[in-house]
Amino acid sequence: MFVLVVGSTDVSKIPGISAAGASLEVLPYTAPADADMIWWGRPKVVDWIPLDPQGHPTPAVVTRAAMEESGFPVTLVNAGSFVTPKAPFLEVGGTPAKNPSKETAVPNARELYSAGRELARGLCQGDGPLVIGESVPGGTTTASLVLAALGYSGSVSSAGPENPLPLKRKLRDESFARIGIEIGGLANDGMRAMEELGDPMQPLVAGIASGAPRHKKIVLAGGTQMLAVAAALRHMGEYRPITVATTCYVQRDKSADFSSMAEAIGVDGWWAPLDFSRSRWTGLSDYEKGYIKEGAGAGGSVWYASYLGVPVESIIARTESIYASMVESNAKQDV
Repeated sequence: MFVLVVGSTDVSKIPGISAAGASLEVLPYTAPADADMIWWGRPKVVDWIPLDPQGHPTPAVVTRAAMEESGFPVTLVNAGSFVTPKAPFLEVGGTPAKNPSKETAVPNARELYSAGRELARGLCQGDGPLVIGESVPGGTTTASLVLAALGYSGSVSSAGPENPLPLKRKLRDESFARIGIEIGGLANDGMRAMEELGDPMQPLVAGIASGAPRHKKIVLAGGTQMLAVAAALRHMGEYRPITVATTCYVQRDKSADFSSMAEAIGVDGWWAPLDFSRSRWTGLSDYEKGYIKEGAGAGGSVWYASYLGVPVESIIARTESIYASMVESNAKQDV
C-alpha cells in the first residue's frame, strides 16, 4: 500500500520559507493538488499544474508515473490541510499546525498518533510493504526544528536550489526560546518535539508506522521530512526497522546531510536514481539543478515500483508522458 498524507502549517506562510507553491496565495492548494494528481493523474481542486515559484512541476507527477507503471494501491489521508483534496481521502480530525515560534504547533499530536495506530490496521492488509509519503509545504522547516530539538545538528534539504537556512535558524531560535530549550533539549521525548515544533503529518505518520505489524516492511517516503518522523520514533523508544526512501536530488544536496543523518538516526536510507537531464521539458530537466528535489512520496514511489519489478527508466518515460499531456492540456485551455 502507498499512503499519501497531506497537511499544512502556518510556517509555510512565512515569506521565503517554502518553495512548494508558485506563491503564498496558491500554496494552500499544493498538498491537495498533489493528492488529486496521484489519484486522478491531474488536479481537480485547482485547474492548473502545481508549480514552484520558478514554474517547475510537482514531484507528484513522478509518484503518479510510478503508480501507473506498477499498479500499487493508493490511499490518501488528510492530517490537517488548509484545503482538502477533491480525490477521496481518509479524515482523522487534524488541523493545520501553528507557528511554533508563537505557540504549540500541534496541540493534538497525541490524538493524531493514536489515530495513526488505528489506521495502520486497515492499511496493512496483505503481505506487501507499507510506503508512506507526505505533502506538507513548509515541512522541511518543521522537520529541521524537530530534528534539532532531538539533538541532530545536520541541515535539512529544501524544495529549491537555495536553501533558506538563515530563515530556518531564526525560526528555530525563536521557537526554542519560547519553550526554553537548546539543541537536543527534547532528546528522548519525540512526541513533545512533534507537538511543540512539528506539523500534523509527523505524529500521524509516526502512529501508522508504530501501529503496523512487526513483520511489515515500513518505508517512509520523503527526504529529511521523514527523517524527522523516524527520529521522533526512535526518541519514543520505537526501534523497528525503517527505510527512508528519497530521491537522488536530496541525497546529493550539499546543503543537507541525508546519508549521515539517516545513519545517526538508525534507519536505512535509499534514493531513487532519477535522471531527467535529457528531458525536452525544462520543468523536468531543472530537477537536475536542484529544483523541487522531493515531495508527494516521489522517491518512495520509485522504491515501491522497483520492488514490484519496474525499471526506473520506465518511470522516467512515463513521467515525461504525463507531464507532456498536462502541458498540452493547459495550452488548449489558454487558447
